Amino acid sequence: MKNVALITGASSGIGKEFAQIHAEKGGDIVLVARRIAKLQELKETLEIKYNTQVYIIAIDLTAQEAPTEIYRKVTEAGIQIDYLINNAGFGGHGKFYERPWELDLAMIQLNIIALSALTRLFLPDFVAKNSGKILNVSSTASLMPGPLQAVYFATKAYVTFFSNAIAEELHDTDVTVTNLMPGATESEFAQTSGMDKTDLFQKTVSARSVAEAGYKGMLQGKLDVVSGLTFSQNIMMKMIPLTPKKVLLKQIRTMQEVK
Repeated sequence: MKNVALITGASSGIGKEFAQIHAEKGGDIVLVARRIAKLQELKETLEIKYNTQVYIIAIDLTAQEAPTEIYRKVTEAGIQIDYLINNAGFGGHGKFYERPWELDLAMIQLNIIALSALTRLFLPDFVAKNSGKILNVSSTASLMPGPLQAVYFATKAYVTFFSNAIAEELHDTDVTVTNLMPGATESEFAQTSGMDKTDLFQKTVSARSVAEAGYKGMLQGKLDVVSGLTFSQNIMMKMIPLTPKKVLLKQIRTMQEVK
């Protein structure tokens, strides 16, 4: 395999689009997600359409041992990873004290721990060969607190600052880390998180456009890429530093209330 991208959460949404884009450019792929049937279907499609090699790993990244297992499988298969795209993640709607703790704990495990562990496992290999690119999918949610999605917003804040920090640690190498911050995007996220009936997800952009922006930014070695914002959302983003926090919190809560 050559020019290999490892993509988590690759069975649908933005992750599936990353796989499509990388295959279009002639790269080989390691697809990682839970649903084996979806992975197998995507593998067959990409291999036939683009004559690319695809290796699949069906695994639940909320399991603590999953990142180590992924690294072991890739290493034993003799696959050298060139691009690590940490796309897998999920959210959840509701008041923190009312939500099942098991769901939020799984969210922390996936959005923070699995992403960090995979980065830690593959990054030494990138540094050793002085090449490689990491793309971590965060969210514009990482720039503010998120009433009614308290844990999700907090996990994405971690992803943004973690990505930016290690990017600077790598300043004297040819390895780059890019942080992708999408807005509301057409994907399974809205339904699985319970956000599909809120104002925030009434206007969404395509997963393809978000993936294209993130992939291009990764190739260019950009620090941050913001994608998928409407005109009014762009204005809101610019106003965040100027808005009193109590006012901002009320605005965000209102946008995330189920109608």
